[in-house]
Amino acid sequence: MGLLDFIFPKYCVNCKKYGDYLCPNCFARLSFDTKNVCTVCGNPSFDGLTHPKCKTKYSAEGSFTAVVFNLVTKKLVHQFKYKPYLTNLASFLTELIYEKLIQDEAFVSLLKSKPILVPIPITKSRKRNRGYNQSEILAKSLAKKLDLEVCDGLARVKETRSQVGLDKKERKENMKGAFELKDKYSAILKNRAVILVDDVLTSGSTFSEAASVLKHKSAREVWALAFAKED
Repeated sequence: MGLLDFIFPKYCVNCKKYGDYLCPNCFARLSFDTKNVCTVCGNPSFDGLTHPKCKTKYSAEGSFTAVVFNLVTKKLVHQFKYKPYLTNLASFLTELIYEKLIQDEAFVSLLKSKPILVPIPITKSRKRNRGYNQSEILAKSLAKKLDLEVCDGLARVKETRSQVGLDKKERKENMKGAFELKDKYSAILKNRAVILVDDVLTSGSTFSEAASVLKHKSAREVWALAFAKED
C-alpha cells in the first residue's frame, strides 16, 4: 500500500468494499460488449463507423467506447464528475479504455497517425460548480497513456440543457451551435486526425456537433471516444 492509499483509502464505488474503485465482484459486472452507434443518426452501427448514408464532409468518421453504461458504470462516472470529486479516478478509467481499445484494429490503426485528443468542453456554469471538466482530465490521462498530444481547442459557447431525458431530435437541437473552435488552435489542428473525448456517448449528438465544428475549420478526420456507451 502506498502512502496516498493509506491517507486516502480507496473504496469500491458500488459496494463500498475497501481496496480499489471496483472490487473483484463489482468489476465482473462491467460489460465491454458495447453496441456502437452512428454519431450522426444515433442508430446502431457496425464497428461504430458513421453510416455511408449519413456520412458528409463534416461528420465524424466513427466512434469508440470501452464499456456499457450500466448501474456499476454509472456510479463510476458519477464519482468522476460529482462530489466528492474523485478526479484520480481518471487513471482507473483510462486503464479500462486502454485495455478495451488496444484490441480494436481500427483504433490501433488510427493511433499510427498520431491523432490529437480534444476534450468535449462543459458549460461555464457546470465547470464553475464542479471546478473542472472531467473530459479534459480524462483526455490528459489518455494522452499520457497513448503518448499523444491533447489540445483544449473547443469552447462551449452555449449554455445547453442536460441531455438526460431528451429524445434524439431534442438532443440534436439542444447541441446545435454549442461549440466553437478557439482561433489559436485552428493551425494546430489543420489537416490532423482528431479524437474527441467525453465520458459517455448516448445518441452521438454532442460528438456530431463538435465534429462538424472541427471539420468546418481545419481537421482532416474526427473520431469520437467515450468511456461508456449508454443504451
